[in-house]
Amino acid sequence: MIRVLVVDDEHLVRSGLRLILEAAGDIVVVGEARDGAEAVDVVTRLGPEVVLMDVRMPGMDGLTAAARIGAVPNPPKVIMLTTFDLDEYVHQALRAGAVGFLLKDTPPTELAAAVRTVHAGHAMLAPTVTMRLLSSFVERGPAVAQRARERLALLTGRERDVIEALARGLSNAGIGAELSLTEATVKAHVSRSLAKLGLANRVQAAILVRDATG
Repeated sequence: MIRVLVVDDEHLVRSGLRLILEAAGDIVVVGEARDGAEAVDVVTRLGPEVVLMDVRMPGMDGLTAAARIGAVPNPPKVIMLTTFDLDEYVHQALRAGAVGFLLKDTPPTELAAAVRTVHAGHAMLAPTVTMRLLSSFVERGPAVAQRARERLALLTGRERDVIEALARGLSNAGIGAELSLTEATVKAHVSRSLAKLGLANRVQAAILVRDATG
């Protein structure tokens, strides 16, 4: 069972998310939190594997909480719940280690699938909302681009090919098909690249590639 923490300031929203997730059969909601501070406390006490967290809440917001949760030992995967009027803030959560986004009107089957995806170690790059956010709100500029290009220069040519394909939102299978590699080889390239770059996940790698474009 995948252990999930649900964080939202509205009781009805938390209850609805719990019902949807637990109906999936392989997910259990081990706790709920009303704000970011409570979420950090519950994470340290209950050790969920995935946190589904609203961006805007009274007190400590989801962005601050994501950064603090990312700093705990063996942190859970964090998915942010967002709306487009908050897009300008979301890349901060990505840089803090959040692995994806969902809109609050996400269909129940997609919600459960998203939890499974991040639990398996994959960032949520495929949904259109995530790619739009990455394209629109990643920091750009000559200095940022130069630093990003210098970091990417640490990679081999093939590792760079894989990371650039990843940044376009391709899955391991999609990258393998494009580059004529097995999924296992793609996974190995991704792991080595993340280690060389000092990055926590695929989303941060995608941001770095997009920064490098200036």
